[in-house]
Amino acid sequence: KMPDYLVKNRYGQVPALRDGQTYYVQSAAILEHLAESLKKFDGKTAFEKNRIREWLFWQWDKLAIPIFRLRARSRGLRQFGDEDRVMYDTEPNAALAGLEQDLSKNEWIAAKKPTIADIGIYGVLRYAAEANIDLTPYPNVLAWKKRFEALPGFGTPEQILPMESRLL
Repeated sequence: KMPDYLVKNRYGQVPALRDGQTYYVQSAAILEHLAESLKKFDGKTAFEKNRIREWLFWQWDKLAIPIFRLRARSRGLRQFGDEDRVMYDTEPNAALAGLEQDLSKNEWIAAKKPTIADIGIYGVLRYAAEANIDLTPYPNVLAWKKRFEALPGFGTPEQILPMESRLL
């Protein structure tokens, strides 16, 4: 929330990406910019691009909010009562059930190859355990997660983030 960071990201949040003189903010917008600029993990057809976008919106709406809030609660960074806890426990499991069903028919989230939809969803599911969410009831999700981690160049946040950027 410091003024020098607010110049980069008017929302005062992470992440922010600088490309030339332009700052990109919000994870999905950054992923779309990178996919378009690098011509990697993008959609090739209008249909694929739309599917990717749908999954990026779904990921934030149905998966990220409850997982990140449960993670924050388990770390003592957020307080909420049992009623909210039940809601946050229910939402990701319903989302995971839908993702499980979709991955029973598809190897990757939005296309026949990994895309930024896979990157975005993996970036949230990476923290499911810290949110006390058990993925074992979702074998297709676990198999997809394993495929994703086997991609060339994959690294965990602990492996790729500079020490000063890590949330310990």
